[in-house]
Amino acid sequence: MNPKAEESFFKTIVDAFPSPVFVMDRSVRILAHNAAAARMLTMDINYIPQERAGTVLHCIHSTETPDGCGYAPSCRGCVVRQSVGRSFQGQQIVRERVKMELMGTDGEIKERYLMVTTSLFGYGDQELVLLIIEDISELLKAMLPICCHCKKIRGEAAHWHPMEAYFMEHHNIQFSHGICPDCARKYYPEIYHNRGLPAK
Repeated sequence: MNPKAEESFFKTIVDAFPSPVFVMDRSVRILAHNAAAARMLTMDINYIPQERAGTVLHCIHSTETPDGCGYAPSCRGCVVRQSVGRSFQGQQIVRERVKMELMGTDGEIKERYLMVTTSLFGYGDQELVLLIIEDISELLKAMLPICCHCKKIRGEAAHWHPMEAYFMEHHNIQFSHGICPDCARKYYPEIYHNRGLPAK
C-alpha cells in the first residue's frame, strides 16, 4: 500500500470511530479531528484546527477572559487540559470522567458528563496526544429500578438481576469484592480486636 493510500485508509478508520477524536499539541490546540468531532461541534469545521479544546467544545469558562480557553482561573482544574498534560508528561493513557458546563446552540448552559481519554503518540519528530471524548450523560442520568432490600436491578421483561450481573451484561463493568471497615467490625469483630483496631 502506497503512503497516500495508507493515509486515506487510516483516515477512513478514524472517521468511522463513533466518538469525537482530536489530535492535540502541548498547548491543547486541535491539530486534526475525525468526522464525529465535526458533527459534535457547531462551528465551521474549517476553523477548528489551531483552536483550543474549550473553545470548540463551548466550555463556559473559555469566554471568561479575552485570551479564551486556558487563561481563566477555572482552566487550571480543567480535566481535558490536565489529561492532555499528563499524557505529555509520560502517562501513556489517561482516562477521566468529568462534568462540564457547555454552552448549547440555543445559548443555554447545559451540564454534560464526559469520559475523557488521552493517549500519547509520536508522529515524525513530534509528540502529540490523541483526545477522545465520549458523552456519557444519558448513561449517568438513567434511572435504574433497584430492590430496596436485596439490591437486585430490574431489567427487560421485568426480570431481576444481581447488581454485578446487570452491570457486567449491560456495561461490561466487573466488580471486585472487598469489605468496608463498618462491615468488618460488624461481621468479623475478632479480627478487628486481634489487630488492635478501634471499635466504632
